[in-house]
Amino acid sequence: MRCPFCAHDDSQVKDSRPTEDNTAIRRRRQCDSCGARFTTFERVQLREVTVVKSSGTRENFDRAKLDQSVALACRKRGIGQERLDQLVSGVQRQIETLGDTEVAASTIGEMVMDGLRALDTVAYIRFASVYRDFTEAKDFEEFASSVQDLGGE
Repeated sequence: MRCPFCAHDDSQVKDSRPTEDNTAIRRRRQCDSCGARFTTFERVQLREVTVVKSSGTRENFDRAKLDQSVALACRKRGIGQERLDQLVSGVQRQIETLGDTEVAASTIGEMVMDGLRALDTVAYIRFASVYRDFTEAKDFEEFASSVQDLGGE
């Protein structure tokens, strides 16, 4: 594994353990060259998945982008990183087990919305505001009232 500090190609694994939800292996590594320590995660990837955007463009599925979107929606909500990781891992598993090599971005968005709805209402509305492209305050009001009607916070 390449060191993120000095770019040396070799490192030693000092400790390995499963994550809390058993979807990944957490490895503590030490660079053979500079001695820096860093953490890596090893996850199962069932197949390569291509995301088809609404514009028709295609790109490889990137878990980091999904992590970033969920983290942004949940920012300052007091939700632990473990719960966010579980949500993202769950969405990734759903995508990989669909059996398709191409998945619409809208399908992924709906999966994330379902997960956020159960996790935190405010994060759900934040994500929806970007995903559904709210342009006016009334868009927020209408969506928030529909969430309340469903028994949200």
